Amino acid sequence: MLARVAHLLPLELKTLLERLPESMQEQLEEIRIREGRPLEIGFRGQSRFMMMDGSLRQAADGAYKPSADTCRKLLERITNYSLYAMEEELRRGFITVSGGHRIGLAGRTILDGGVVRGIRDIGAFNIRVAREVIGASAHLLPKLIDRTRKTLHSTLILAPPQQGKTTLIRDIARSVSYGLWPSLESSGWQGRKVGIVDERSEIAACVRGIPTFDVGPRTDVMDACPKAEGMMMLVRSMSPEVLIADEIGRPEDAEAIREASHAGISIVATAHAYDLQDARGRPVLQKLLDEGAFKYVVELRRTEQGIMHRVVPAESVIGRASSREASALQRLASESVHALAGRHRADDP
Repeated sequence: MLARVAHLLPLELKTLLERLPESMQEQLEEIRIREGRPLEIGFRGQSRFMMMDGSLRQAADGAYKPSADTCRKLLERITNYSLYAMEEELRRGFITVSGGHRIGLAGRTILDGGVVRGIRDIGAFNIRVAREVIGASAHLLPKLIDRTRKTLHSTLILAPPQQGKTTLIRDIARSVSYGLWPSLESSGWQGRKVGIVDERSEIAACVRGIPTFDVGPRTDVMDACPKAEGMMMLVRSMSPEVLIADEIGRPEDAEAIREASHAGISIVATAHAYDLQDARGRPVLQKLLDEGAFKYVVELRRTEQGIMHRVVPAESVIGRASSREASALQRLASESVHALAGRHRADDP
């Protein structure tokens, strides 16, 4: 996957990373560049520091340290030599570049009335390599099917950062849009109109409004748009049957989800949480769950075998589920190994 982001890297950094074995280059998930500090790379949920000879070690001693000049050149490349044009992205603390790769930034914040207006003296970068995994949702989709309406039930996908949420919902959008329902009982169903609100340009990786990832022929994307506003715009203008949004959590997101649900639209959304119990500790998510906005909750986990999932009925109350519900949850968890275990790697926050 190094080849996908190599054009962003200053020559010194690119040359060093190309010393990695080809198999390791394909597994890259993160490149963490900190001025004057050891270069760190992430792969398969692990991290190592990189030596000048291209070897990787757990200890930082002797690791390559990017210079101030290298970091300056990197910043120039990812901003197309115009920091001013990236003012909004800098305020949010990340830049999404062509291909859906998100680059996190850290430095000294610029405050105006207590509100962050931007970042200056940027000294740390986290390049997160986006990737498309066709078929990533194949094992999960049959468990989310709404047989009455011949579509998906509204579903909330939970996981900590870097567990594969964005990769998964991208493939859900593609499958539903094409009508690739991976079960015999739904094999004759037609595809559904899908709307994606891609606030960080990571799901579809649009360039000038055109998706660069395959999100399906019946999919419309509202790119670089706040989630709540984007959902309402799609509902009003594009009549989606399935609406997809990444990393919900604000009150305005919840209100948009309610409005879309009342319009008969299925919602597939992700949120940062370890599990259902953790999600219930977040007031916005708890209220949505209590209101029945979602039929199912999917918990994602990265393991040595790949990405695992567990499907939980949203109405289940942690710690108080009936023995019948507990048995069902245990059964669902036992059959949760992802179809692409070992190849499906996360690309989301």
